[in-house]
Amino acid sequence: MTTIKGVLFDFSGTLLRIEPAESWLRAALAATGVAMDETELARRAAELERAGALPGGSSPVALPDGLAGLWEVRDRDAARHRALYTGLARQVPLPAEELYDALYERHRTAAAWRPYPDAAEVLAELRRRGVRTGVLSNIGWDLRPVLRAHGLARYLDSCVLSFEHGLQKPDPRLFAVACQELGLDPSAVLMVGDDRTADGGATALGCAYLPVDHLPVERRPDGLRPVLDLVG
Repeated sequence: MTTIKGVLFDFSGTLLRIEPAESWLRAALAATGVAMDETELARRAAELERAGALPGGSSPVALPDGLAGLWEVRDRDAARHRALYTGLARQVPLPAEELYDALYERHRTAAAWRPYPDAAEVLAELRRRGVRTGVLSNIGWDLRPVLRAHGLARYLDSCVLSFEHGLQKPDPRLFAVACQELGLDPSAVLMVGDDRTADGGATALGCAYLPVDHLPVERRPDGLRPVLDLVG
């Protein structure tokens, strides 16, 4: 068995978790100065969640016909990503048009994300052991500032984002780019992620794969620690 010399981590649901829909909507309301009573806020937040409008949150219960094609390619460029998620949000009536863009902007801020409790510890230990690490994410915007704000970027050697390459997981070509960024053969790389289809696609290139559960941070205190048992 090849020794693991590098680890690639997915972003959302793996290293960090997006905030709940209610706090997401509340932050957008605060940013725009729009008022909404708590009962309506809770109802609209639940509707936004069912619509799949929160990136990193639940998938849509039902995709509108006009957005189904966009859903499949949403992470290949920034414009598609924004169009898809603002389009999903517009399925829910909100009291001001500017809220739809404010919601999208909110999810790109560091305040909207919480690292899993063991993320920094595991990354720091991998760095101490000389294991190369990187983030490989299907995403439509630059998440590096979020990683820096939460103190995780200092432990990473690379960051490969789907929209910057016009490719999205499970395309083997994106995994190949990420392995090249680490300077390692795929057989020496472990992919860690919560999506068994997208992240698990790394095995087609010869990488190992470790699944984690996409749970609220308080319910997954040590989901990343098994990584340390798999590397030297």
